[in-house]
Amino acid sequence: MRYHNITKDDMLNGEGLRVVLWVAGCSHNCPECHNPVTWDIRGGIPFDQAAKDELFEELQKDYVSGVTLSGGDPLHPDNREETGRLIDEICDRFPGKTIWLYTGYDWEEICGLPCIRKVDVVVDGEFVAGLKDNSLRWKGSSNQRVIDVQRSLLTGAAVIHDRS
Repeated sequence: MRYHNITKDDMLNGEGLRVVLWVAGCSHNCPECHNPVTWDIRGGIPFDQAAKDELFEELQKDYVSGVTLSGGDPLHPDNREETGRLIDEICDRFPGKTIWLYTGYDWEEICGLPCIRKVDVVVDGEFVAGLKDNSLRWKGSSNQRVIDVQRSLLTGAAVIHDRS
């Protein structure tokens, strides 16, 4: 997996104060995407041990609520395996932290992926410029959903996050 940036003290990409990992690779190519530099799966730099250490150092801070995986798309087929391992490690090392994941895939396409079981919130769906709404919380266009993953897995249908 490759990445472009680790953002610290972020309050825009999920609930609370977060650290955000911006991964490389996205095949959705949404017109007017806010981050097209992350589309190239070969872009950015390798997500190596130093990057993981930087991410985990932030997660050790009491005031950091959790991590958000964005990009690009953490669920790009070439990212899925490493994203899953990273999610597993975060859950093991930081059980009190939440994990949010942004993806251009719809919930119905990804809900069966093994890595999703440990995620708290998924923001799903491609960004649609014609549905852009700056008043929306945690998403860019009205077709996207902020999904409570654990409740959705229990019910078998997408359950919208209560605070979206």
